[in-house]
Amino acid sequence: MAKYKAQLLLLFLLAFKFVPLSAQTELSTDELYTNARTAAFDEDNYKKAIFLLKKALDKSPNYLEVSVFLGRLYTYTDSLPKARMVFEEVLQKEAGHEEASLAYANLEYWNSDSQKSLSFLNSGLSQNPNSEKLGLLKAKVLKDLKRYDESRTVIDQLLRNNPELTEARSLLGSINNSAAKNSIGLTYDFIYFDKRFDDPWHLASVNYSRQTKLGSVIARFNHANRFTTNGAQFEVDAYPRISNLFYAYVSGGISENKGIFPRYRAGFSLYANLPSSFEADAGFRFLAFTGNTWIYTLGVGKYYKSYWFNLRTYLTPSINSISHSYSLTTRYYFGGADDYLSFKIGTGVSPDDNVNSLAFDPENIYKLKSINMALGYRKLLWDTHVISFQASLENQEYAPETKGNQISLSVGYSKRF
Repeated sequence: MAKYKAQLLLLFLLAFKFVPLSAQTELSTDELYTNARTAAFDEDNYKKAIFLLKKALDKSPNYLEVSVFLGRLYTYTDSLPKARMVFEEVLQKEAGHEEASLAYANLEYWNSDSQKSLSFLNSGLSQNPNSEKLGLLKAKVLKDLKRYDESRTVIDQLLRNNPELTEARSLLGSINNSAAKNSIGLTYDFIYFDKRFDDPWHLASVNYSRQTKLGSVIARFNHANRFTTNGAQFEVDAYPRISNLFYAYVSGGISENKGIFPRYRAGFSLYANLPSSFEADAGFRFLAFTGNTWIYTLGVGKYYKSYWFNLRTYLTPSINSISHSYSLTTRYYFGGADDYLSFKIGTGVSPDDNVNSLAFDPENIYKLKSINMALGYRKLLWDTHVISFQASLENQEYAPETKGNQISLSVGYSKRF
């Protein structure tokens, strides 16, 4: 009898031991979902991920997050009818579901049906009025439909809610450029010297820019009065797009007045849009006075929340040395791409600064030093008008061991149409 009881106890213990093990082999819905994300993102195995998501939905058919991810994977693998079916099932269960509305709208937008995409976005925003993701996509879709005023209204609301939304600000600049193919602008600079010269300098510019399929092109006419002598210069700048990663700056200018502007000038830079909101560029500037001067430039920029930072250097080689100049520019955006305050501090002379280019002296650039700073303000008004102001102070060594201050005031206006 005792032996019989011992055998029953042993069988009971064995059964108790194996029941939990068999239960552990059955993964939960969350575990299947996690494994599916790993398969998709880490292993690039969409087939496996889809299989795991289907198993998860067999267990929990109302787990909408899993369904939306399945629909996204169908989209990525070009199984568009299946993706639409999944998204429609989610939206039937929960009208205006944020992620399903976003995913379905993206699918139609990527497949050139912006009108249908907009209907899903409106439905999603009716239930999620503060969704930044839905709002950003709606602005893009409206831009694609050439409904620029409505797109700007959406972005303005997004930036009022979150001024640090840099993607919205960048999109606003793109919309303004798309809506207005042309722009005319005027600028005036007044330059005062406390010691170096008795008479102030004046620089006035008028420019016309045009948005093209290849990028923007700007024609500019500059007129300067320096040493009570007038001079004129004509320039053309272009910003051709090469790819989603690269774009360029190409510039050229000519003047008949050698003592005011360089006889010839040219420039080129290649820009790269890098991950994490970084941008880098490298290029050269060429100035022809009585002799030829080559200047090389390197720059790196970074967007962070509502700020943009840019660090730049200009390197001018000579026979025995290399002149260095550096500048750090910071912008604080309080609205769109044309709404910001700026601060700049630097050393040396920048050939890209029209005011400094008047004072550019290739004979002394290697020897003389300067420190400068500038404050600026730029504002978009009524969607098509842009105003700008800048004040700068430069302490410049204009002769060995002799320094003086240069104060510059600038005002600008442009009209887009």
